[in-house]
Amino acid sequence: MNILEYENTQETKSHGQDNFPFNIYLCSIPLDFSMVPLHWHNDMEIIYIKKGQGQVTLDLWPLPVREGDIVVVPPGQLHAIEQREDFSMEYENIIFRLDMLMAPQGDECTEKFFQPLMQGQLLFPNHFSPDSCLYPALSRCLNAMDEICRTFEYGYQLAVKGQLFSFFYTLFSSSSPPPRRKHRSLDRLKDILKYVETSYSEKITIEDAAGICGFSQSHFMKFFKSSMGVSFTDYLNDYRLTMAARMLVSSSDSIASIAPETGFENLSYFNRIFKRKYGCTPTAFRAGSP
Repeated sequence: MNILEYENTQETKSHGQDNFPFNIYLCSIPLDFSMVPLHWHNDMEIIYIKKGQGQVTLDLWPLPVREGDIVVVPPGQLHAIEQREDFSMEYENIIFRLDMLMAPQGDECTEKFFQPLMQGQLLFPNHFSPDSCLYPALSRCLNAMDEICRTFEYGYQLAVKGQLFSFFYTLFSSSSPPPRRKHRSLDRLKDILKYVETSYSEKITIEDAAGICGFSQSHFMKFFKSSMGVSFTDYLNDYRLTMAARMLVSSSDSIASIAPETGFENLSYFNRIFKRKYGCTPTAFRAGSP
């Protein structure tokens, strides 16, 4: 299970196809899962908070969000979604590939806007609360896409694309955005997080992880701890436990098979640290899931 599969397990309005890569998912934290770990991908993502409040992390900076807020995540930006204190949160995840709006060549919209956006050269504010001057236009587009995707009437693709173009017009026509807070070693951190995402089910050593960054083991451990606030081993275990919890809810696989599938070779160790994180055994966690 990769991070997009994890994030999008709760699919309610999806008509995504290879030739129309656009999906809307409704998710709930902590009802569906406690968090979506820090990750990045090449898709565009819009997080639309429908109820409650929580936290979205962008490039290591925590951002409290609440009902109505809109968070725009460009391709390649590190982000996470998680519970804040004891609050619950329902949100829409709108995920799509930018190339669905791009022409092959000689198109001004592609060359002036979408290619620079994909390359991280064109920035705009990420967070819009209901009191933002751009919020009415942005939320209107998102609400219209919601309505379009209730029925998927013939030609809905044209209507969705129209709303996406309007959404980006509002973003690009806004005033100059604040500079994105750039971690000096963010690219190395992205490499190691992507490595964990794609390889967490396999055996991963400190030496393996340090090699991804081109660091010595001691330098890597200091680098990761200073960037993430936890040791690499603790992060890796927490990531694996998060994936295991999702599999307990979304599959009927046995606990004995889920443990090695998520990188835990020792079942008793898996049970012990799972209980430490979630306050119950994997069996009890599955029994108490919705």
